[in-house]
Formats: sequence, C-alpha cells, structure tokens
Amino acid sequence: MAKEPRTECRTPTPDKSSTTIPTWKYEVLETAILQTVDEAGHEGLLFSDLPENVRDKLSSDALEKMGSLGWHVTTVKLELEVRGVLKRLDGVKPQRLVLG
Repeated sequence: MAKEPRTECRTPTPDKSSTTIPTWKYEVLETAILQTVDEAGHEGLLFSDLPENVRDKLSSDALEKMGSLGWHVTTVKLELEVRGVLKRLDGVKPQRLVLG
C-alpha cells in the first residue's frame, strides 16, 4: 500500500525541528485557518480562539479523521507564519493573527 502524501510543517523558532502531517489535513486546515483569520479583519484573531473557529469550518467527517485538532491547527499555523502567509500583530498580547 502506498504511503499517504505528507506536508512538512516548520516553526519560526530557531533550532526547532519540523514535522510532517498528512497533506489532506494540511490543505483542509490551511483553508479553514486563512478563512477564519481573514474574517477577523485588521484587528486580527486571538490565537486562543483559532481552534474553535477552525472547528466550525470543518465537516464532521474531517473532524472525525483529524485527531488532535489543537495540535494540528498550531502546526499548520506555524508553517503559515514561516511562509509569511500569517503574521502576529506586533506588540499585542495575547497573540493575535492577521494575514501576512
């Protein structure tokens, strides 16, 4: 049986190794994360609200197959930061995300 395609997810933290997740999970979460952050507008979305907002955008089938939603959302979010697609608002605590 062929291996499921996987996507590398990096982190902006120096010296921290990357991980891989199934590509279908990456693609589903990337779409949901970008839509959620875009909807939040220029004020950004609280990072702590991201998993629940993403959950609302996923089908029940995707949720059932996802596993740890919080871990996967964080993993994809970090890769999107490395790619410059998402960024954290400077000087804002707690962490808020906007499109890069």
